[in-house]
Amino acid sequence: VSINRNTAEAYIEFLASDLLEGREAGTRGGKIAGEYIVSCLKSIGISPLLASSYYQPFEAKARKKIKVDSISVDADSIMVIEKIIPINLSMKNILGMIPGELSDEYVIVGAHYDHLGIDANIKGDSIFNGADDNASGVSAVLQIARGFVESGTKPKRTIIFAFWDGEEKKLLGSNFFVETFADLDAIKCYMNFDMIGRNNDENKPNHVVYFYTDTHPQYGKWLKDSIRKYNFSLAPDYRPWDKPVSGSDNASFARHNIPIIWYHTDGHPDYHQPGDHADKLNWEKLVEITKTAYLTMWKLANE
Repeated sequence: VSINRNTAEAYIEFLASDLLEGREAGTRGGKIAGEYIVSCLKSIGISPLLASSYYQPFEAKARKKIKVDSISVDADSIMVIEKIIPINLSMKNILGMIPGELSDEYVIVGAHYDHLGIDANIKGDSIFNGADDNASGVSAVLQIARGFVESGTKPKRTIIFAFWDGEEKKLLGSNFFVETFADLDAIKCYMNFDMIGRNNDENKPNHVVYFYTDTHPQYGKWLKDSIRKYNFSLAPDYRPWDKPVSGSDNASFARHNIPIIWYHTDGHPDYHQPGDHADKLNWEKLVEITKTAYLTMWKLANE
């Protein structure tokens, strides 16, 4: 009951609204998105992972292209002079948790919340709203967190709920986390969501790709069992992989030999385009993916 379309719409429509200006890492819109996610975690009842703060700040250097002048060449053209300047980007991962009975074992479920911001060179709609990429994934993590809290059951392993910043800038947030986490061997699995709300083929509205580390075949079996038991309409493309080190934030964990699961619904014409809007999402599929992931996360946390 706690995982439903209304809640998914509430999360995604806010995160993908024009007011957040495409949620580019290190920008005003990205920071507002982060504050919104923290407020959601607080309302759900999720504790911060790091002392008294939900934020894990980090910085990176980048280069930004700016227009410094423009010169009229003739009546039909303008020559734009641009300059590339170095900038420092201040970013923040957001980390919450539900403490488990075991203090030395963790499972993590995560999604990146940043996107591509605004491209002022595009006429018309220039905001990269990122409803599918990756407000859809953020909604899944938040709904799974709510499901665990409302279950009233303390998990065996501590569950970390992670929202990564800087994924679109080469997985900066998740890389920073794994490089600074004290005991990677204690992480038993990382579950990732990145783009779980669209149809790659409109004739196959139930399609979802399910990547998982192939040394853990139970991950595939758990999803098959859930679909059969609860009659979900999903049609997964099961893709076991010896070391899933590309695609999304799962790569940061796989490089350290941490088993992963990654839900993804494939590319579409609005991938990394301003047209990635909430009204184009397949809400039924998104909710069913979230429900199956909750069931799998329950097993990861307790078995």
